Amino acid sequence: MSPATRGTDSILANPESVARAREALAPIARADDVGDHLGVEMLADRLANHRFACLASGYAGWEWVVTVVRVPRARTATINETELLPGPDALLPPPWVPWADRLRPGDLSPGDVLPHRVDDPRLDPGPSPDMDDDDRAAVIELGLGRARVLSPLGRDAAATRWYRGSHGPTAPQAVRSAAPCSTCGFLVQLGGVLGGLFGVCSNEWSNRDGQVVSFNHGCGAHSETDALRSAGDWPADAPLVDDSVVIPLDLDRPAPAADPGDPGSDPAPEALSSAPGAPSVEDPSEPHENPESGDP
Repeated sequence: MSPATRGTDSILANPESVARAREALAPIARADDVGDHLGVEMLADRLANHRFACLASGYAGWEWVVTVVRVPRARTATINETELLPGPDALLPPPWVPWADRLRPGDLSPGDVLPHRVDDPRLDPGPSPDMDDDDRAAVIELGLGRARVLSPLGRDAAATRWYRGSHGPTAPQAVRSAAPCSTCGFLVQLGGVLGGLFGVCSNEWSNRDGQVVSFNHGCGAHSETDALRSAGDWPADAPLVDDSVVIPLDLDRPAPAADPGDPGSDPAPEALSSAPGAPSVEDPSEPHENPESGDP
């Protein structure tokens, strides 16, 4: 019989049982954190839950639950257990997901270790360990001396991820670049099948240094490009003239006297006339004698 169709036990649901259930919450909850009685739910014959609203901060929608029971022909309820459970409107965390399934690319921190996947579809078994020494040396030289190697599925997934991601031709810096990585001297080409489409950047000035890039990727650190030598994207502003300020000039002030010791200044007329061997400076208003006419 389901709880919805099971009849309510009058002894377990009477006010005395409700009061006893509230008292049973004292060891685990403060009196102020226990709210109104929300009802009684029959779990089985002579077994029921009393629910009380939880008023504790941060537990909106949660309920205090007290399980009561009585033996046959008993007239009082016995406390079975007490607990705090989420109600229908309680705020709950998302369902728990195992760490191996919760981890996403880029989540690994130093010291983290991924769980081993025996059936990883991105990998294929490597060369057989039973091969002879000559064959083993050959596969090691080719880079195949590993327990597992990249499968075609893993290789195609990596190529698609690199090409369509931020290291491919559709990245914003690749779209605005002047030349592709295939013509850059800092590109180190990969070996194998992926080497026909990808390489590794070795330019320390590029933000892709040490990373895989597609041949048609690009950036501003290309070995054969140069920055434009322009005056700037904005025209020079006209000089500002403040015509609201008036600077007075004293035009009646006499010019300062020249310093005789200054070689860059012109000597005064008095200094020229007093110099030895200098021609005299006559006053043009006074008469002078003409030596040819003999007139005074």
